[in-house]
Amino acid sequence: MSSFSFWLTVGFVGQGFFTARFLVQWLASEKERAVVVPSAFWWLSIVGGAALLSYAVHRRDPVIIVGQSMGLFVYARNLMLEEKRRKRAGRARGAFGPPAPHFHAVDRGEHEVSLATRGPRDDRADGSARM
Repeated sequence: MSSFSFWLTVGFVGQGFFTARFLVQWLASEKERAVVVPSAFWWLSIVGGAALLSYAVHRRDPVIIVGQSMGLFVYARNLMLEEKRRKRAGRARGAFGPPAPHFHAVDRGEHEVSLATRGPRDDRADGSARM
């Protein structure tokens, strides 16, 4: 493979990753029926941006170099912010998350009981009817 075709391949592969991020974001939003930006969007942005940056450096194109360099910082920062948000959400739930709804409840006498061993009743501790 010649140097020319190698760098064209790097550029096109980078553009492919960069374009794929929009498909990932679109599919995630359609699934949720709301605008969603999954972390895969940012990872694809980093991979595609890094490939395009290396292509731009090889071509000595200052416009693309500046644009892709700035973007890489933004993509990395967004991943860091997402990780912080996940950690905060994990701490808010506790180390193991909330207890499973079938495991513990508080009965009308304000005593904690196991729903797995409690006999069948028409109402649950939370006031909802059992189906």
